[in-house]
Amino acid sequence: MSSEEAKVVVPRNFRLLEELERGEKGIGDGTVSYGMDDADDIYMQSWTGTILGPHNTAYEGKIFQLKLFCGKDYPESPPSVRFQTRINMACVNPESGVVEPSLFPMLTNWRREYTMEDILVKLKKEMMTSHNRKLVQPPEGTEEARADPKGPAKCCVM
Repeated sequence: MSSEEAKVVVPRNFRLLEELERGEKGIGDGTVSYGMDDADDIYMQSWTGTILGPHNTAYEGKIFQLKLFCGKDYPESPPSVRFQTRINMACVNPESGVVEPSLFPMLTNWRREYTMEDILVKLKKEMMTSHNRKLVQPPEGTEEARADPKGPAKCCVM
C-alpha cells in the first residue's frame, strides 16, 4: 500500500454522519450520549452531549448537558465544548461553562481522528480524577442560568 492510499481523508460531512449514526445507536456503557440539536441543520454544526456523573464522585446522580459546536474546520480543528449544566471542574470556566482548551489537553492537542464521543468519555474520566472528584457542585436547579442563547434544542436523538 502506498503512503497516498494510507492517507484517505474522509470529508467533513461523511465524518459527521458517521458520528451521528454512532451517537444514535448508543455507545459504550450508556453513561455518555450525543446527537444533533436540529435534524434540519445541513452543516451538522450544533450538537448536544450528555454525561451521567460517575459513581463515587461529587458528580454522581447528576446528568450533565453539554453543547458541542463543530465549525467548518471540524474535524481538522476541535469543536467548541460548553457545559449547559452548571459544574465545578478544573477545566471548565465557572461563568460560561466553556471547556477551556488550555486546561483540557485533548482540545489543545487535537487530532483529526478524535471524535465528539472521545471528548465526552475523556470529560467523564476527568470528573474521576483526584483533583475533580471531590469538588463541591453547584446546587440543583441552577441549570437555567446558562440557557442556550439560540433557545432549547428542537431535537435530540440519543
